[in-house]
Amino acid sequence: MIKPATPLDEAARLDTLRALNILDTVPEERFDRLTRLARRLFGVPIALVSLVDADRQWFKSCVGLQASETPREVSFCGHAILDSEIFLVPDASLDARFHDNPMVTGEPGIRFYAGCPLAVTGGSRLGTLCLIDVVPRTFTSDDLLVLQDLARMAEQELAALQLATTDELTLLSNRRGFLALARHALSLCARTKAPASLLYFDLDRFKAINDRYGHDEGDRALCGFASMLKQTFRESDVIGRLGGDEFAVLLARTTPQASTEALHRLQRSVHDFNRASQRGYEIAFSVGEIGYDPARHASVDQLLRDADASMYDDKRRGWLAA
Repeated sequence: MIKPATPLDEAARLDTLRALNILDTVPEERFDRLTRLARRLFGVPIALVSLVDADRQWFKSCVGLQASETPREVSFCGHAILDSEIFLVPDASLDARFHDNPMVTGEPGIRFYAGCPLAVTGGSRLGTLCLIDVVPRTFTSDDLLVLQDLARMAEQELAALQLATTDELTLLSNRRGFLALARHALSLCARTKAPASLLYFDLDRFKAINDRYGHDEGDRALCGFASMLKQTFRESDVIGRLGGDEFAVLLARTTPQASTEALHRLQRSVHDFNRASQRGYEIAFSVGEIGYDPARHASVDQLLRDADASMYDDKRRGWLAA
């Protein structure tokens, strides 16, 4: 058996998948309708909407199979997400990659597999719409087109979920997306006893920018600050626009000293941005910086509350200094 390789964009792919907040959710008719239709159109016993997590494939919709997930290392879908084209296995018992796979030698006795990768905005392939049969099969060019059409419908449903977790203006995670990613990051830190920090930002005098220069200019300021956050922090950090002019960054596996150093880099970036832009106003922010304490922060919401309070202390000090 050959285990599936890891996609080149694996870190971003997993972040996108987890931000959807779809893993381990209950069945939904919009996905079940597609797998029922696929099974009927192709006359196969099993049809799945499979999402490939770090070490498992989890089935958002599963018709004809009792399992809700299987290990990623034995999955056919783990191979399918490595390319944008439909992944076909006419007879798994004759394929060097799968002939001794436990899903082939044991239940459900896979022989035929066809999986169309499911991609979302940004290009990450999160899983597949796939067909499974217990006898070998061939696939015609018409069959490929029909499976692609069904997969595009599944992608549309995933895209609707993605819109619900992405801030339309800045393209950062919105509050819902940020919370989903932050919960996962903090659970990893808790298990491995790794440090983490949360930075909570609020733009200073942002209302004055809107009032004096208009909302288009206010949007431009928000996008500029979002861009600086993305450029300053690591791809592994969780960055979100929580609403209005409030932003947050969760730095997992990061010491307080490293978090403070990153904050200083951001302050330099903002200074350089203001000097170069010459738009009649300057972007400025107040920030709350809180280290993750598992004994005190049982949830992301509690960590956010502490960081929010710290941010307002910083803002009050700015008012007093002014």
